Amino acid sequence: MSLTTPARSRALTAALLALVLTASTACADDEPGTTGGGSIKIGLLASLSGTYQSVGKEIRDGFELYLDTHDGKLGGRQVDLVVADEGNGAATAVPAATKLLKQDRVAALTGIVGGGSVAGVYPLLQETKVPLVGSNGRPEIKDVSRVWHTSYLSDEPGAAIAQHVKDNVKGSVYAIGPDYQGGWDELRGFTEAFAKAGGTLANPDGKTTFTPFPATTNFTPYFARIKASGAQAVYTFYAGSAAVDFVKQYAQSEIKDIPLYAAGFLTEGGVLNAQGEAARDIFSVLNYSPDLDNAENRGFVAAWKAKHDGSPTTYALASYDAAAVLDRAIGAAGDDPTPEAINAQIGKLGQIASPRGAWQFSTVTHSPVQKWYLRQVRQDGRALSNTVVGDLATIGR
Repeated sequence: MSLTTPARSRALTAALLALVLTASTACADDEPGTTGGGSIKIGLLASLSGTYQSVGKEIRDGFELYLDTHDGKLGGRQVDLVVADEGNGAATAVPAATKLLKQDRVAALTGIVGGGSVAGVYPLLQETKVPLVGSNGRPEIKDVSRVWHTSYLSDEPGAAIAQHVKDNVKGSVYAIGPDYQGGWDELRGFTEAFAKAGGTLANPDGKTTFTPFPATTNFTPYFARIKASGAQAVYTFYAGSAAVDFVKQYAQSEIKDIPLYAAGFLTEGGVLNAQGEAARDIFSVLNYSPDLDNAENRGFVAAWKAKHDGSPTTYALASYDAAAVLDRAIGAAGDDPTPEAINAQIGKLGQIASPRGAWQFSTVTHSPVQKWYLRQVRQDGRALSNTVVGDLATIGR
């Protein structure tokens, strides 16, 4: 004897089918990066507090500008952008990245200001198999299979300007910077290339002087050492609030007439406004300047100025380009843009049109092969700006 009538049997079958379909939909929505309705979830991690707050905000704003000018979509999919605060380094970056990768289950991660933060987050990327399209400097990483950067390697700015400094400074150069991963990389890039070019450091022990980070706000004792060394020029890297302190104090010090060369972050963005007249004539090296004359840059600068005061920075540019990279890769990944599929497509992009000029990812480092520019802080109308005064090396391997 049957336990159910045919009608009841059909109703039960329909109910079971509905449950299966609901479960299937739930499983699909649980895939990393999918939020239903053809949208995609992207995580952005940047310093929205701490020493590098100004840098982090530029990175966030650059990515959001790309979305604003592309109907909020990447690869034809509406973007659910999840933003998290990196803070001052790995101690705060890792918990924030853990939430993005494991709880929010983003399809790709972008941003990250500090090299130490990148190193801290790296194991999570390996575990979750989510690609990082970073938009600031990073240290060398052995396995870059899921790590891409639209900015630079941290040793490249110094390497790009070293020959110019050797050719234009008649004497020794004093190297100084902050004592943390980014500072070590930035200064190593300069000192190694400078030595290879035949230059000599004025530092008494022939090694870079590193200042405690982020504790150092008074640089006057270090300026006394530079004066005593007989240096004919100084090369440095500082960013954020430390850059403001260094430049203002330098301009009032006993070495104010010694030429100052720097990685471009010393005078980039809002810090230049805070430094004011103290920054005049500083030479710097960077991969971007808002006065570059190409169609992509004119459009980028116009769009930026329509939403923000002042001109865009290299931080905003790199993040804008990170969005452009993801746009193309997600579109090429087809109907199922999983983290693995997106990562595979990034490696196939080839040359990328950019406001900085055309560039492409190195197959070895997954960072840009790109041109670097010599800039000087000069008067531009009513304001001081980082003006391109020459081309330097094209770097990338």
